[in-house]
Amino acid sequence: MEWMTPLTGALAAAAAVPALVLLYFLKLKRQELPVSSTLLWKRAVQDLQVNAPFQRLRRNVLLLLQLLALAAVLLALAGPVLSLRAGPGRRYVLLIDRSASMSATDAGGKTRLEEARRQVRTLIDSLRPASLLRFGQQGDEAMVIAFDRHAKVMCNFTSNRAQLIAAVEAIEPTDGASFLAEAVTVARAFAQSSGADENNRSATEAAQLDLFSDGRIADLSGISLGAGEIRYHRVGGSSDNVAVTTLQARRSYEQADEVHVFSNIVNFGPEAVTCDVQLSVGGSVRAVLHVRTPPLSPATADRPETVRAVPVSFVLKHSAAGVVSVRQLRKDALAADDAAWTVLPPPKKLAALLVTRGNPALHSALKACPLKKLDVVAPGQFDKLAADAGSLPQYDVIVLDAHAPAKLPRGRYLVFGSPPPDIGVKTVGPLGKQVVVDWRSRHPVLQFVGLDNLYAARATRMELPRDAVVLAEFGTSPAMALVRRQGSAFLLVAFDVLQTNWPFEPGFVMFCYNATAFLGLEAAGRPRSDLKVGEAIAIPSGGQRAATVTTPEGRLVRLAADGSGAFRFPRTDRVGVYRVEVPDRPTAYYAVNVLDERESNIAPAEKIALSTETVKAQSAEPRRTNQELWPWLALAALAVVCLEWFVYNSKVRL
Repeated sequence: MEWMTPLTGALAAAAAVPALVLLYFLKLKRQELPVSSTLLWKRAVQDLQVNAPFQRLRRNVLLLLQLLALAAVLLALAGPVLSLRAGPGRRYVLLIDRSASMSATDAGGKTRLEEARRQVRTLIDSLRPASLLRFGQQGDEAMVIAFDRHAKVMCNFTSNRAQLIAAVEAIEPTDGASFLAEAVTVARAFAQSSGADENNRSATEAAQLDLFSDGRIADLSGISLGAGEIRYHRVGGSSDNVAVTTLQARRSYEQADEVHVFSNIVNFGPEAVTCDVQLSVGGSVRAVLHVRTPPLSPATADRPETVRAVPVSFVLKHSAAGVVSVRQLRKDALAADDAAWTVLPPPKKLAALLVTRGNPALHSALKACPLKKLDVVAPGQFDKLAADAGSLPQYDVIVLDAHAPAKLPRGRYLVFGSPPPDIGVKTVGPLGKQVVVDWRSRHPVLQFVGLDNLYAARATRMELPRDAVVLAEFGTSPAMALVRRQGSAFLLVAFDVLQTNWPFEPGFVMFCYNATAFLGLEAAGRPRSDLKVGEAIAIPSGGQRAATVTTPEGRLVRLAADGSGAFRFPRTDRVGVYRVEVPDRPTAYYAVNVLDERESNIAPAEKIALSTETVKAQSAEPRRTNQELWPWLALAALAVVCLEWFVYNSKVRL
């Protein structure tokens, strides 16, 4: 038992108890009237004697009941707390996951974030407040951090429960992925002590991390924590979810107004389900397919859990720009991944130039791409054209096949073999007998391109600059990379395709299509319009001072150009289509999607595997360990007052 405000209770008792007792010594003042006989007034005479001033205090039930009621009120003022845990005050860091999977609805109709808030409130109510009777010791303190892809401090360390609960209630859900490392780093920075401080906590005291999540966190393997430093509170129970995990819309090679839409539908639930998949363009429904999806294959002792995607494709006619969406219409636990959007640009055919000494495989693959024209020149002829013109603006994409001239005009280049000089890439030496061990399958250049069967008899070892983007890797060197230098873009492929088996793979033509389309976007200066949740929208201002963004919820946000001369909107926390309007320009659309199998797999994890240990979920929800007793004392005082009123009325009834 601890007392939070004992001085208040003691001062109130010193004033109230003597006053109540003194009232029973005072004589009641009555009006004197003559009567003919005192036979019927004996009780009145006795009452006069009892209430004479400074008579001996006699036993009185009413006085006893009033003292009991007053004692209950005074004890409540003293702030008694039933403490079920002893020791000095501690610090707690409450880590609350607010990613896409935490918006899943479980049994009872509440989202996981709402359930996490409820459990956190219970834990906050259990924090032991400071007490005047525990000399030299402070109460418990806590801070609140919400996280998805990034961490946000909602409240610094405090023992103010109202402030902590307000911070928890202010956490808003997002549709982003879940990453914990940044939140842990922030928590350690705030919890680190510099020595014995004003709260008498030692520098070696570690804050207790309490994680409230469903365990679907992307970077657990890179987090190192001490034994027992973190407690995992598992939130959620349902695994019923069918998601759109990929979406791409492309125009036909032969007919620019023919659009092919590719998507994958994945069932993450334990049972096979059927659902309708709907294709829309600009909000107008174009087609609906009936799809049966197999269940998620659970993990076994020798095999991890595997998803079985169902490919769904549509073909439609659309000659203008537009927003294409694919939506599965079955109701499930998570709505954020039921649909995906992509922005379809207007048809535009590119002009390409192939510089080669003769490569029929590469020539045939480029001819299969939807190019307005494809010119072929020898290396010497290209060097002369580049030297005479200084630039080649009539070509959107230039393909260099085993040719690295000393100087290149500004442009967009697809380079096979050794990289050109003066772009920050060093050629270290040759490589032999290489296979691709890893590649970025979600990058626009490599989408739907499989490199697992690619074998290169000869390749070039490259050392890349820091700002290069590695797209594929051999065992000891990059195989593909993207480098931007002085207004030019270079897509480097570190081998000659004739020294590989790649021309015989179907992914080779798809790579040429992706590469030319990607470099064509670079040529047009059109920003990428398909984004993941949390990726910022950035467009050049072009001299304009203001722009307007309309979010998927219909909220209007006004933007001002920043110092670099661009409009930036980073708050893409919800999926859907964002509309950007800049004066004197066509309206721009940006599609923001989840497209993350980890977030769509909403089955709560029983344990989380950190780099240092595996942490199992707590077996029970947080429970209150410190119970304030003043409400019960106030209720007891009310009950005693009611009893005193009943006894009083019984005594005065004749």
